[in-house]
Amino acid sequence: MEEVRAILPENFEILSLKDIGCNEELPENQRTLEGNAFEKAAWVFQHYNVDCFADDTGLEVEALNGEPGVDTAHYAGADRDALKNMNLLLKNLEGKSSRKARFRSVFCLFWQGEAYSFEGIVDGRISEKMLGNDGFGYDPIFIPNGYEQTFGELGPELKNQFSHRAEASHRLAEFLEKTAF
Repeated sequence: MEEVRAILPENFEILSLKDIGCNEELPENQRTLEGNAFEKAAWVFQHYNVDCFADDTGLEVEALNGEPGVDTAHYAGADRDALKNMNLLLKNLEGKSSRKARFRSVFCLFWQGEAYSFEGIVDGRISEKMLGNDGFGYDPIFIPNGYEQTFGELGPELKNQFSHRAEASHRLAEFLEKTAF
């Protein structure tokens, strides 16, 4: 939420689930990022009757056939433990020659009863070890193309200029600026 708020122009007011009185865990029962983003946005729209967007983001590693992908948050188990997830990913990459990876975010917007989708991708590679303390999730092991530091080292201000969420957020903002204003 904070990452998207930092990316979108100030003329957008973004409310959290808590702000609209939603304290339920949103469903994520689909096997694709697109499916999960749609399912979450549709659920909020149906239960709260508000225009909304939801996202799902995955880290897709080439040598692991796209894993963890849709299971990014739960790669090492149901408890969403980023350290365990990163350790498992690094272990699974041992002995692999390719470390190519990409982060992919898919936003689904429910706007005036219609669903729209926006995607953002940032290509990169997985580092040999965890580096940096900024960000969350896999940021300490993901090195975006064109950089030698991980997202965890680059910090949120630089990351938010070109990340997968930044790209999807900018596409969402462009759509809303054309449609809503």
